[in-house]
Formats: sequence, structure tokens, C-alpha cells
Amino acid sequence: MDKIDCDSSLAPKRQGYLRLRDIPPELIDLLNHGAVETATLTEQAAIDVAAMLGTLNGWSGDVTGLARDAAEQNFAEHGLVKRMALAGSLLGRHGAFASARSLHQLMAHRADTVRGFACFTIAGHTGLSLADKFGWMRPLAADRHFGVREWAWLALRPAVVAAPFEAISLLRDWVSEPDANLRRFAIEITRPRGVWAKRIAQLLAEPWHGLPLLEACRCDESRYVQDSVANWLNDAAKSEPEWVADICMKWLRHYPDDKACYYITRRAQRNLKRS
Repeated sequence: MDKIDCDSSLAPKRQGYLRLRDIPPELIDLLNHGAVETATLTEQAAIDVAAMLGTLNGWSGDVTGLARDAAEQNFAEHGLVKRMALAGSLLGRHGAFASARSLHQLMAHRADTVRGFACFTIAGHTGLSLADKFGWMRPLAADRHFGVREWAWLALRPAVVAAPFEAISLLRDWVSEPDANLRRFAIEITRPRGVWAKRIAQLLAEPWHGLPLLEACRCDESRYVQDSVANWLNDAAKSEPEWVADICMKWLRHYPDDKACYYITRRAQRNLKRS
């Protein structure tokens, strides 16, 4: 594990499995040992988390203690998000923050699942401010693997739910980043309803607080970002439909020929009732 390899050629390029029963045992073994990356969420759900945590030979944390404690956990009784969070907590407890090198090793591991664990390790560190957590999470939010990018925002979502206005302030620079993954992270993590995530009551009641992020991406060239902006507004439309309709009308009035803006506003209003 001392040899850090972030080559994009390690990203999954095969067709992934959608049903657990279809995954070959030999692939599950490779996944458990962190030898290949997952290609679907189903493949990640098939991983034996305790077994994977026991393969981190060469990690500068306490690998013996980690393997022992992981073996005592019944990961199977939890859903996938809880399993990831529990693994992240164990890594934190056994030295992920003992040195910068320890955490960087996890963040650069060739297995996307281990990098996903690192997301939850960062999010669960009680000694870090929200700004610090965002700083540590940046490379994971921009990860080459779709799954790691999802774990990045899901892991930090509870902190954003607790302090949404601080989060929006901290993320204002992210929506101007050249990397579409970072722009998308800033939008997705602040969605009022989100996916697999607790709702943000303040943004459901007053979604206009999200405008500093949304307006920066209203004509974004990336479909990945466009969908996130549209979904953010669709979330808000469930509690503030008139506000969403007004914002979409305003954007279209200012950018009548912009295809991205048209796509976002049309998708944002897909569930609004038409008179």
C-alpha cells in the first residue's frame, strides 16, 4: 500500500453486475482484497467489509488492531451507508489521523471502497471544523470513481444538515471551480431533500439561501452539474413551487438561448402542476 497509484486506468471500464447473485465468486474475492474497483453499487454491497479492512497491510495505522476490531463487527446487519460509516470510524480509531500520511494512504488507495471509507473517516473526525472537513474532502469529491464522489457528499451531509448556511458560504468558491465534479459536489450536498439523506429543513422552508450556489451553475456546461441543479430546484419545488417557477422564469428571461439553462429549468419544473 506504500505505492500510491491514482492512475485513471484503474477506474472500472467493464460492465458491472446489477444483481448480487450474478457476481462471480472470483470477482467478490478480488473486491474484498481491494484488487479491483467496483463498477456498480451492487458490487459494493457484496463486499465483506471486515475482510477488506483486514487487507490493509502496509498502512501506517494500526493494521492489527483494525483487523481485530473489524472481525468483531457484524457489518451484514447494517445497510450500506452504515457499513461505510462504521468502517470509516474504525479507521479513525486505529490511526487514520495519526499522521497526514496515514489518511493520504487511504485517500489514494487503489480500491474505490477504501477511498469511500476515507470519506466517512474525515466526516466523523470530531476535532475538525466544517471548513477543515471540506478541505480534506476535496480530492475525494473530485475522485475519478463515481462511487467515491457519492460517498464524499453523503458522508458530510449530516454536518451540512446541522449548519447549512455555513456550508453554503464555504462552498461558494467550489461552484467556480474548473472541475465539474467539485461544482456538482457543492450543489448535491446542499440539496434540500437529497437522496439517502436527511432533509435540510431550513432550505426546504427558505430555498433562496441556496441561490449563491445555484446561480453560479445555472448555465453550467456539464450535464452532471445541470442534473444536480435541476434536482436541487425540484426538491425545493415540493415546498416552495412558486419560488422555483419564478426563478426558472427569471433565468430563462436572462438566458433565452442558453441550452444548458433551458435544460435545467425544464427538468427543475418537471413535477410542477401546470394550470
